[in-house]
Amino acid sequence: MSTPFDHEFVRAVAGAAVRSAAPLAADPDGQLAGVTHRALARRVKTLVAAYRSPDSALHGSGYAVAAALAHLGALRTAQTGTGLFAGGDNVQSPPDSAFTLNDVCDAHVLAAGAGPELHDVTAALAEIAGAASESLVAGGVHTPNHRWELCAALARLHRSFPDDRLLDRVEQWLAEGVDIDAEGLYSERSAVYASHVSNPSLLLLADVLDRPDLRDAVERNLTATLDLIRPDATVETVHSRRQDQHGRFPLAPYLPHYRLLAIRTGRGDLGRAAHWAASGGIDDPDLLAETLLTPELCRELPTPEPELLPRHRYLTTARLASRVSTTAHSVLYGGSDVPEQRRIRSGLACNPTFLRLFAGDAVLDAVRLSRGFFDLGPFRAADMEQLADNRYRLTETLTAAYYQPLPPDRRRDDGAYRMADEGRFSAALAFPDRPRDEVSHTTRVEADLREDGVDLRIDISGPRVPWCLELTFRAGGVAEGVVEGAAPIGEGRWCLTTGPLTYRIGDDEIRVEVDVEAGEPLAGPDRGDVLRYDPGQDYTVVGGTDATSGNRVYIGGNGPQTLSVALRTSRPAPAF
Repeated sequence: MSTPFDHEFVRAVAGAAVRSAAPLAADPDGQLAGVTHRALARRVKTLVAAYRSPDSALHGSGYAVAAALAHLGALRTAQTGTGLFAGGDNVQSPPDSAFTLNDVCDAHVLAAGAGPELHDVTAALAEIAGAASESLVAGGVHTPNHRWELCAALARLHRSFPDDRLLDRVEQWLAEGVDIDAEGLYSERSAVYASHVSNPSLLLLADVLDRPDLRDAVERNLTATLDLIRPDATVETVHSRRQDQHGRFPLAPYLPHYRLLAIRTGRGDLGRAAHWAASGGIDDPDLLAETLLTPELCRELPTPEPELLPRHRYLTTARLASRVSTTAHSVLYGGSDVPEQRRIRSGLACNPTFLRLFAGDAVLDAVRLSRGFFDLGPFRAADMEQLADNRYRLTETLTAAYYQPLPPDRRRDDGAYRMADEGRFSAALAFPDRPRDEVSHTTRVEADLREDGVDLRIDISGPRVPWCLELTFRAGGVAEGVVEGAAPIGEGRWCLTTGPLTYRIGDDEIRVEVDVEAGEPLAGPDRGDVLRYDPGQDYTVVGGTDATSGNRVYIGGNGPQTLSVALRTSRPAPAF
């Protein structure tokens, strides 16, 4: 017995497509200036889907056809002699062009089955695809997810224009193995690239190539992501190695993948995630084309499986722990790439946030710890150890050096020594050839993730240096129990000395209490030199920062020091 169709879902996706396509159909020529090749192709795909769908207000519309042809003309103009597309910072980029070709090929499948009215659209799409084919077969990549986007484009080209060379190239890339770890995370650990690139590409390849192992990889990633979904319907990104590591990423882009896998497997937990991804409404105009290409998406979801609370998860490969209860959702992170790589770089996990805490609308977005040690930047754990269930220790030891005179056999009469980087500074001093006197500084953070919050014990050892713990609360709440900042602290920035502090939004609150176990008293609000976040010289040398925004509370002093910080959440009892 077949599963009935979800007519409400179908109407919602059609509505989202029409909201996007209707202005294009009404004035196609006025909508083309400055539009990138990727956006042009996505618009064509949406226009063709809106034309094809019986649930669309543009079904059978000649205006939609005219708009598609206008956009295809602009898209062909953006195509260079190589068949690749001009535009963007990646010059002559096969993978960037693959994003566009994936939409071109999907639009071709939709247009080819629509009758003579779309004949010119079909021909234009075939011309664009054919011009790009050779460059995509021969082209290379420069990020892990590009391999799967490029493979998906090659597979789509083969679907419409069969050519064994296309499949041979796909097999070359797939022979490297999918970059998914034992926990189900892709190597870039990025919600953006998992939802927009790796998952949809691997699902397409699984269907075209009949590769269930690729579908299994996507299911593993979606399963891991279940434990990364936060109470505000976003996906955790603090551990990401890409651009999304400093922002919030919505769950909504995961909707088609959770929905498809829930329908195919009958898994209620994936169905729950699909419902949650659609809970804020459906606004993605691309979903209509996806439902036409994969009609399974239109079937009703299996009965959602209720979320079991409390629950906890430790993703060992990313060194990311979470605990969820009815009153608190905590995230602890110790998996930065910076301690090992000793640099800030695109493609590395660099976010120094090591704790988040959610209590309904009251959200502690980031807890960070700065140290004034050779300007080497904030605490980023080099090691994360699980001490017991929901108890962890994060550790980082920083080492800097002073260098002695060169040994006689390393000296040069001309004084022209090679330029070298010693980890924090570069100079023509031949650092590796010199004896060194090291200075070390160790920070340990023990965290107990509780049902009602988090207990932190912070130990700062080594020479006497200033340190500052920064707690960034999401805007919109009221802080009570803090010393209001004068000029050194500033608007929206407070100092906590003896506490307690309560941050409240409505009936939801997070309470902070601090106790100094060893060391000097905490710094007062007049110590603006201590009570500040320092991003470190990798940012400041180029005038940059990775500082947070929001309501910030500072706890600071001079180490060595040991202190405990108790974070407690309070929320009204849920109504049943």
